[in-house]
Amino acid sequence: MNLRHLEHWLALAETGSFSRAAEKLHITQSALSRSIQALEDDLGGMLVDRIGKKK
Repeated sequence: MNLRHLEHWLALAETGSFSRAAEKLHITQSALSRSIQALEDDLGGMLVDRIGKKK
């Protein structure tokens, strides 16, 4: 775990969206997803329920 992962998690929690959080952080959505996955791996559990786009 590092501060970057926590910053990414905070942006995701604040925006409620991977795409909006990635835009806020000036990174790609896939980079944000990898960062959150790394944090989840470090902590040993899921932090985000990935359900895809809502219609």
